Amino acid sequence: MLILWVAVVLLAAAVFFKALSSPISKLPGPWHTKFTGLFLKYSEFLATRRLFIHALHKKYGPIVRLAPNEVSFTSLDAIREIYASGGSGYDKTEYYDLFRQFGIKTMFSTLDKHGHSQRKRELADRYAMTNILRDKHLASIRDSAQSFVSKCTRTTSIDVYVFLHCYALDGVSNFMFSPAGLKSLDRPEDFALMEELTYHQSLQKNLLHYYLPQLAPYFPSFLLPRRSPMTDDYVHTMANQQSPDQHSLITRLVREESPLDRMQAAAECKDHMAAGIDTTGDGLCFLMWELSQERSMYFQDRLHQELRDTSPETPLDQMPYLDAVIKEGLRLFPPIPMSFPRYVPQGGRTIDGHFVPQGTIVSCQPYSVHRLHEDVFPDPERFNPDRWMEEKGLAERNRLFFAFATGGRGCTGRNLAMIEMKILLQAVYSRFQTMVAPDMQGCMDIDDQIISSRPKDQTCKLIFKERESVSS
Repeated sequence: MLILWVAVVLLAAAVFFKALSSPISKLPGPWHTKFTGLFLKYSEFLATRRLFIHALHKKYGPIVRLAPNEVSFTSLDAIREIYASGGSGYDKTEYYDLFRQFGIKTMFSTLDKHGHSQRKRELADRYAMTNILRDKHLASIRDSAQSFVSKCTRTTSIDVYVFLHCYALDGVSNFMFSPAGLKSLDRPEDFALMEELTYHQSLQKNLLHYYLPQLAPYFPSFLLPRRSPMTDDYVHTMANQQSPDQHSLITRLVREESPLDRMQAAAECKDHMAAGIDTTGDGLCFLMWELSQERSMYFQDRLHQELRDTSPETPLDQMPYLDAVIKEGLRLFPPIPMSFPRYVPQGGRTIDGHFVPQGTIVSCQPYSVHRLHEDVFPDPERFNPDRWMEEKGLAERNRLFFAFATGGRGCTGRNLAMIEMKILLQAVYSRFQTMVAPDMQGCMDIDDQIISSRPKDQTCKLIFKERESVSS
């Protein structure tokens, strides 16, 4: 028994010494984070990791120790070092294994930056703005926007959360699989796919699989992450279609000289479909909700003025206030507001003036980056698109805009998302005023999922009122 107690004491002493001798033990943070990451894991299971980290940054500053082997940063220098050094930044952690599709690594779930770069080369040209702005792609997005407007102007109160996710799904599926993309705004069978991809709650189940991989094969069925059989069937069918449009994503991925087989192409497309519906659908929902508040009517009216006075032939990138409204929405409500974890490379690195050993998990989260630089974003909790119209400080604001991450591993689909958002907002606010519906009872707080976020109650009821300048 004495030997056992001696062993326990020695083990505890070793853990204690290792914790206190680590370079990151000297970084700011709660005392308990020198010894355990349980508090961080607990916040993850409660879906409050983002708020937990943000509160620590508000208390301790731009560098915070989260666990014995994890540190969070908010500075521009840290963002550049972690995500853009060497072009693609540091390698991803195993957390991204959760985002495999059909058990296959996609570009998003590839951990090392070399493998990611190889995969990105296979599809980067499809997400180039020149390809997205092709007439056929734009026509498809505009058709979906008109279908959305038609749905939302039929009755006095409309749950736009539903139809914005349809719009996002139709946009990304037509971009990938044209001419066989989905029409969930108009076809009930396609609407069912939107519901399958949107209405779920599997954060805790995914985290159990991540933290307990050895036990995962023995979990009962109610602990299994969500399944999406209709989406799987659709993606497999599309990956094997015979004559897709030459500028679609699937054409690029299954071309004769492609290094991807059909299953890998299908996995990549399913990943892009899920990402597209979350980022565009939820981003638009948060933005339209904010624009519909009484406090934001000035901004909505200013947006309408620009859209009304702009010729239909004007390119989308020549509407500065439309761009400002979207960027401010994404600043306050980034579709992925939480951390992007990375491993410090071999040999360790100096980040924000502090040496961090190799293998340490480091990250920045857009939610905090966009709120804690009050010298760059004054009154940061306030929705204010006008801040993006000021020349003074614009370069610094753009450098700290982190909604799509940055570097070689930043969001590949950002161009598509921005075009979809601009076209939808143009279709709505050139003609209509939106207001919160009297029967809106749902909570629109940011609700964290496994990596993205969404409105907490997944409902957003608005009223569309046609403006007199249009109807007269």
